[in-house]
Amino acid sequence: MKPRQILASRLFAFVLLAFALIVTHWHLLRLPYFWDEAGYYVPAARDLLLAGSLIPHSVPSNAHPPLVMAWLALAWKIFGYSPLVARIAMLFIAAFGLLAAFELAREVANRQVAIASTLCVALYPVYFAQSSLAHIDLAAAGLTLWGILFYVRGRFGLSALWFALAALAKETAILAPLALVCWELVNAREIFGIREITGPAGIPHSRSGFRKTSLWLLLPLLPLSLWFAYHYARTGYIFGNPDFFRYNVAATLQPARTVLALLRRAWQLVGHMNLYVLTLATALAMLFPPQHDEGHERPRIAVPNQLAFAAVIAVYWLALSVIGGAVLSRYLLPAIPLVIIICVSTIYRRIRGWQLIIALVCAAFIAGLFINPPYVFAPEDNLAYRDYVVLHQHAAEFLAAHNPRARVLTAWPASDELRRPWLGYVQQPINAVQIENFSREEVEAAAQNATFDVALVFSTKYEPMHRLPAPEFWQRAQARFFDYHRDLEAAEAAQILGGEIVFWEKRDGQWVAVIKRAEIFLSRAGRM
Repeated sequence: MKPRQILASRLFAFVLLAFALIVTHWHLLRLPYFWDEAGYYVPAARDLLLAGSLIPHSVPSNAHPPLVMAWLALAWKIFGYSPLVARIAMLFIAAFGLLAAFELAREVANRQVAIASTLCVALYPVYFAQSSLAHIDLAAAGLTLWGILFYVRGRFGLSALWFALAALAKETAILAPLALVCWELVNAREIFGIREITGPAGIPHSRSGFRKTSLWLLLPLLPLSLWFAYHYARTGYIFGNPDFFRYNVAATLQPARTVLALLRRAWQLVGHMNLYVLTLATALAMLFPPQHDEGHERPRIAVPNQLAFAAVIAVYWLALSVIGGAVLSRYLLPAIPLVIIICVSTIYRRIRGWQLIIALVCAAFIAGLFINPPYVFAPEDNLAYRDYVVLHQHAAEFLAAHNPRARVLTAWPASDELRRPWLGYVQQPINAVQIENFSREEVEAAAQNATFDVALVFSTKYEPMHRLPAPEFWQRAQARFFDYHRDLEAAEAAQILGGEIVFWEKRDGQWVAVIKRAEIFLSRAGRM
């Protein structure tokens, strides 16, 4: 195909993917902002829109590079500020990432594997849920996949450009080119007995070859370093405000925590949100010999490319087990498509009716969007986040209708939802008195201070009704290292606060309640 035809076909594929994403996310596009969207990314993008500042001022800066926030600000500048515009803008990023997954899978395998892999990535619950959320991880993932694609093609200059953009979307995206530098070193030194590696990822076993490719792959460090230097010049901090750095780096550097995080990250890479259906199918497929078509054995992904993928996956697994206060699945989005591509290729190579297996995997992913797992997880990993947002919408509407001038005791992010009308929950600001969470200790301390009229309490995490049993040491470790705590039920909180539940709603393991203090009732009764 001619370059113009190739560009036209890629553009058509992108438009088709974007259209499919918009249609499948239609019922999510007007939702108010959720959790970290409301807590950082949307305020940061809004500050850029209104003041032209790359450093947010309405929230403490976390030192995240500004590429995604600039994209959102541009979309709002052209089409107006609204959650709808932000979500469609993010869906275009998601479509761009899916196009990268397709191109990468086709490059290392074939068109059939590419179509199946792209479908699996799009339907994987974490990718699907994140597609319309104003977070930075999906953009970093898509740009990283483009970088890996051009690395596999041996076009190191273009690869470095995409990796640089990925690092300007999220700083941890620098892990991918660093992982490939490590792989290049292994390749050049013939470690593990690898000799005469051929194909796009192989390099000449010479000093000049290693130096040349290494310099290209290290180039993305430059724009990221310039961003951190600019951030330091403006704020006095390199890696974000002290609380952010302490939570994500200083407090995580503990051997016991790292071991537990390694286990959690391993599960996220091979099993979370029904991904185990694909990885188990892949393990079973390895028991069968390769299939043949017209006398020729179905090809596998070239070993150098598989090892390059493995290097990226391993570095993400190890690095994000050491740093990062919250062990969120979305942080691994640059690695998950690589896992999926390898698995789909293996199933294609070894199973005659491989399409049926992929159809079952897709069905499992779709089920994972609606059916929550039997363990605690972040609602943003599937459509549980929609339940959270709808619950908070209804509670905010109740407060606006019945207690618009009340001092409302609540925890983040509901405190921001009430104070900031531009997040989409209220029309006018409501005074919020913020506490850390709804553990017994926090609620009892709030009851003693009594600086509120009404309490908005809610589940801060998904709690399954029938939870998988876990050993006592694991539960203690989650509380010690990963901020796990037990939220009081609404009735318990009402009893401690000395109030009455006047609004309550529950959706599949998540709930929200409004509690009015008893003395408010008594004072009003005395005036009547």
